[in-house]
Amino acid sequence: MNQDQSELNKFNAVSDSWWDPYGHFRPLHDLNPVRLGWIAAHVSLENKNILDIGCGGGILSESLAREKATVTGIDLAENALQTARKHCHHSGFPIRYIAISAEDLAKKEAGKYDIVTCMELLEHVPDPCSIVKACSKLIKPGGHVFFATLNRNLKSLFYAIIGAEYIMRLLPKGTHRYEKFITPAELSRYVRSTGMIVTDITGVTCDFSAKKFNLNHNTQVNYMLACTKPE
Repeated sequence: MNQDQSELNKFNAVSDSWWDPYGHFRPLHDLNPVRLGWIAAHVSLENKNILDIGCGGGILSESLAREKATVTGIDLAENALQTARKHCHHSGFPIRYIAISAEDLAKKEAGKYDIVTCMELLEHVPDPCSIVKACSKLIKPGGHVFFATLNRNLKSLFYAIIGAEYIMRLLPKGTHRYEKFITPAELSRYVRSTGMIVTDITGVTCDFSAKKFNLNHNTQVNYMLACTKPE
């Protein structure tokens, strides 16, 4: 299975913190409105069938459901899914959460989804290309797939690991491993190998003093990539 048990253990260990906006996952809470707005700028979310791969505690999943989408969230971190289920029960969103890999779900629900999101996951798995291939199978023809991950260079090493984890302490130490970062060229190649078409690559920068994320053309650290499956 395309999983790294040490990565799952890290996220399971802090599962109680998913919905604390000032805890371990504060950067995701700060980033969430930015990535949601970017997705919504590409495609209407209302009444869409959406799959959120690597949903964790459900931060993005609930935001998508709030836009009147039908949402399924999948993850292999069981503790995170328990947190997601508990929170959506209190929030009142009918989100389906499943402990399953993207590859296994693709065998059962190929061509089911209008939109697939895979945000901040690729840099945590042994074979990111396998996830991209699964996304291409899960999406309907004409559907949209959205990825978010980290570029691999000296600047991303400094900002995403040394700065965010050790200096600013915005993330727990060991959250990221530099060798797992993926360049935009590599991710674009994975996408094109499936027959999908890259439609946008947008950079995301963090104003550390304001703890605020902004969209721009700077893809040196965080970036997001949008693609579509031809009709």
